[in-house]
Amino acid sequence: MEEADQGNQRPDFIPEVGEDAVDAVPCTALTEKEQADLCSELAKVEDEIQTLSQVLAAKEKQVAEIKRKLGITPLNEFKQNLSKGWQEVTTSTAYKKTSETLSQVGQKATTAFSSVGSAITRKLEDVRNTPTFKSFEEKVETLKTKMSPTASTGDIEEVSDSTPDGEPVVEQPVGTFLPDQQAD
Repeated sequence: MEEADQGNQRPDFIPEVGEDAVDAVPCTALTEKEQADLCSELAKVEDEIQTLSQVLAAKEKQVAEIKRKLGITPLNEFKQNLSKGWQEVTTSTAYKKTSETLSQVGQKATTAFSSVGSAITRKLEDVRNTPTFKSFEEKVETLKTKMSPTASTGDIEEVSDSTPDGEPVVEQPVGTFLPDQQAD
């Protein structure tokens, strides 16, 4: 009965694709001629791959030499690719739509900030016109007046025409000098 159970079970391996696929095909299913043909074909394909790899390496060296002669450095090439990529991005439909959307958002934000600024200004004016603020403003003004030095009781002209001692300034006649002054 165990033999019957084992026959009903599925095999645990799954055939692979690629290089390891040869191992997945049971050798008994192929004749010796088929195996020889496949081995021959495999050798040819591997040789072609090797040849193509060598040709590719030679072409890459040739490209590097030509670029060196033209003065194209990796940095210049990177800059050129970056510039070309940026140009492709800026001309794309998605970029244009995004740019337009951001422009509209910026305009709306400017309008909103302007409205908020106007509202704040109006609100501050309203606060300034309230009786509480006016009372506070008067108290500050009174305090400021009390803290300021008192002005002279004399006439302004009197103050400006006097010396620090309070004596009136006497004008000197033109062409005369005080003893401590010399003619230039």
